[in-house]
Amino acid sequence: MTNTIMACIDGAQHATTVADCGAWLANRLDAPLTLLHVLDHHHGLHSGDFSGAIGLGAQEALITEMAKLDEQRSKLAMEQGALMLEAQVARLAEQGFEGAQSRQRHGEVVQSLKELEAQTRVWVLGKKGGKDKGEHLLGAHVEAMVRALHQPVLLVAEQFVAPDAVLIAFDGSATGRKMVEVIAQSPIFAGLPCHLVMVAEDNEPNRSQLAWASAQLQATGHQCQGQILQGEVDKALCAYQQQHGIGLLVMGAYGHSRIRQFLLGSTTTTMLQSCQVPVLILR
Repeated sequence: MTNTIMACIDGAQHATTVADCGAWLANRLDAPLTLLHVLDHHHGLHSGDFSGAIGLGAQEALITEMAKLDEQRSKLAMEQGALMLEAQVARLAEQGFEGAQSRQRHGEVVQSLKELEAQTRVWVLGKKGGKDKGEHLLGAHVEAMVRALHQPVLLVAEQFVAPDAVLIAFDGSATGRKMVEVIAQSPIFAGLPCHLVMVAEDNEPNRSQLAWASAQLQATGHQCQGQILQGEVDKALCAYQQQHGIGLLVMGAYGHSRIRQFLLGSTTTTMLQSCQVPVLILR
């Protein structure tokens, strides 16, 4: 199946939020929903030679015992994940969303998701994973996943409320124009007022770009208002979102090379860290 909404949950505080967001997307797109749990398990065994420190025989016995414990931990973690998935499917059913599927995989997270990408229409991820601490930290794998995946990615924070408006971060680039065309046609945004915002110099070329984008959205029935803001991109967009109470931000992903991002920083990552509402990343 190539039309699945794939909601990735890992037992973190965002598991319920991710499931709820996935159900909302599935309803908007009339698509099936799969709740996915990937056990990214790193073995704690050491393959080095410790015979000089603890003796060869003791080393072999210790490694054998560690392997048994590692297998037991892995089995328990998979069982815990299965119970978590079962609970989320049951909770969604109680709320009226029937038919959610669950799926488990064991392996490296980013690679596991890439292997499922051909089956996926939109990914739903929590910004922070179960082991992440700190108010503004991204999950350990989130940035790598957003970079690696080619399908849209919707990232959610601590709670999900179905949005009644959308903020579109537009930059006038070819990617930005393609993004507007996708938004104009997508059922995700049907009936949602659009706030089209550029953070750029207020000049005639940028006003012309903004007018083009507004016309594209209005042509498909969207109520749309455009605005050019000055300042730092993340701060300006977050301030606008909070001022207008907008529940969803849409933006493009990682437009610069990795080297340039190292030198200048990444607007995408900064926005993901700063914005407290769901962020939909489009290619």
